[in-house]
Amino acid sequence: MTDTNTAAQNGRKARVAIVGMGIGRNNARAINKNPRGEVVALCDLVPERMDEFAQELPNGKEVKRYTSYQEMSRDPEIDAVFVGTPNQYHVPVALEAVRNGKHVMVTKPLADSEEAARRLVDEAERAGVVNMMSLSTRFGPSCVYLQEQARAGAFGELYYARARSVRRNGIPAWNLGFIQKGGGAFRDMGVHALDAVWAILGHPRPVSVTGVAGAKFGPRGKGYWYTRPQPAEEVWRKYAADDYAGGFIRFENGIGLQVESFWASHQPGEFQIELFGTDAGARLRPLTIYKMENGAEQDVTVNLPQTDDGSAWDNVAGHFIDCILDGTPCTAPLRHGMQVQVMMEALLRSAETSREEHIEQF
Repeated sequence: MTDTNTAAQNGRKARVAIVGMGIGRNNARAINKNPRGEVVALCDLVPERMDEFAQELPNGKEVKRYTSYQEMSRDPEIDAVFVGTPNQYHVPVALEAVRNGKHVMVTKPLADSEEAARRLVDEAERAGVVNMMSLSTRFGPSCVYLQEQARAGAFGELYYARARSVRRNGIPAWNLGFIQKGGGAFRDMGVHALDAVWAILGHPRPVSVTGVAGAKFGPRGKGYWYTRPQPAEEVWRKYAADDYAGGFIRFENGIGLQVESFWASHQPGEFQIELFGTDAGARLRPLTIYKMENGAEQDVTVNLPQTDDGSAWDNVAGHFIDCILDGTPCTAPLRHGMQVQVMMEALLRSAETSREEHIEQF
């Protein structure tokens, strides 16, 4: 494990390995862009994917390539590992990294089940390594702004919220992990909406969840990415996950949350968070604050400083590197990922049983 104080004092960079050449590319670009970060290794089952992406990384030296995450995790010249595989492999890869003393960052969701998520969190916390979720929505400028406003009391008491992620056509089938057991729309896209609004609300403890979920498009060969070749029947016949899910979460402090996620629907695409407070409300897109001022309704459009499209990824990478090199307390630890997983799995279980789920262990 890296000595963070020594690393910071010596001007060392955080040396990161990237597992998975899908979402791993966005995280790798941001890490390499940071003056204190460096991508030193890539890992993927397909060497050509690594060769292609390695050309983007101007490290001035050859980037190592691995097809075995076990071998990669034993490399003493790697300080940290980013895990960007399909859901079912997050925990095996991250556990191997943790057991070899590496700091670890995992893309959402943390795992394909609550049990697996708890196992990883327990080991990562015992190992004492930096452990973090990569959450592009939570770390996006608009969500950060709403979190700051909530902490400052600008909304008064937040008592209700809605969060939804809706695609008209957007079932990912280029990797079967997305559409088989342990994948699905809610774990893929709903997790962004749920995690972001939960962070804005101040991470309240859930007490009960009720939900519905199913697959109305995927198993019929419908609703896949319209910009990509449609999957063959032999692919969509293997569909074994939800393509929509929605429900209601009640929190210990009385807040109610309505959350929805659709991979495919006969509705326009949308990602939205809405907040209801005693002094003000808000909407994420376009970023707007709603309040009363001098007896009149005020709709305040918030214009944040213009940044490039990578700002959320830059925020994620910057925080991970600060945690590694400076010992900065992590604001998005794997434990948060596990707690979001608990809520997601409760909603999906409720959908299966048609009963409300009570959350005892959180």
